Amino acid sequence: MKEILHRTYKFSNSWTGTIIIVLFVIFFIAQAFKIPSGSMKDSLLIGDHLFAKKFAYGVSMPHIPFLEVSIIPWSDKLRLIDGDTPERGDIVIFRPPHNTKQHFVKRCVALPGDELFVADKNLYLHHREGDEWIEKNFDENDIVVFAEKLWVKNPYMKKHPGIHHDEKILINGQYPMPIFNFAPIRVDEDHYFMMGDNRDHSNDSRFWGSVPYENIEGTPWFIYFSIGEDWEIRWDRIGKTPTDLEAPEHLDRAIAERIKKDKDDYGIY
Repeated sequence: MKEILHRTYKFSNSWTGTIIIVLFVIFFIAQAFKIPSGSMKDSLLIGDHLFAKKFAYGVSMPHIPFLEVSIIPWSDKLRLIDGDTPERGDIVIFRPPHNTKQHFVKRCVALPGDELFVADKNLYLHHREGDEWIEKNFDENDIVVFAEKLWVKNPYMKKHPGIHHDEKILINGQYPMPIFNFAPIRVDEDHYFMMGDNRDHSNDSRFWGSVPYENIEGTPWFIYFSIGEDWEIRWDRIGKTPTDLEAPEHLDRAIAERIKKDKDDYGIY
């Protein structure tokens, strides 16, 4: 046993062993990502560096970092092993269907079989469990009747206070209509509808459709480093999970930073 442990130790200290261990961790356990855009403000900010939990939803097909080349180049599969599936409200890291070389981070707002629409920027969701389930799980003030079904208005805003709208984004012909109004759809089997918390600035499923399960890579685990656009380190965010960052002391700082920096921001990202 001692001999086996000694050989394992020596191998792990070699260049080959180190590379194999690092790739194993990146492929199957945790991978580092940086938030490059503001589509998830006020929950995740530009400059947040986080570790993604790669095994949260099964095992995605490993890709060589930076090159984005599959370790099985002759296969176009994006999933190695099926596992758990996203739940409503989860923040999910995935490859968007229109560009599988990229990674996006958005919130899952609808599951397979759910129905949804957007009216005057507000999200309305009819859960696949049906009207009786909706009545038992939501306040009657949040429920509306449309097309003989019950719909929950903005079902995530209370639980996830980082979700918000931008008052300066108005229906004036300059912005894409899906931000304001989106016709009712039913989410396809094995697909998930994703939206950014910065609703009026998010390039998400309203524009390019729901995300297949096989495109899903993981979920944010915790922030290991965070730096603002002014190069100031956000010490208060380091070591925090997305749930931790919903606490008022963190959310208030994120909102203040957005109000200060984004007063002239009209982009979608």
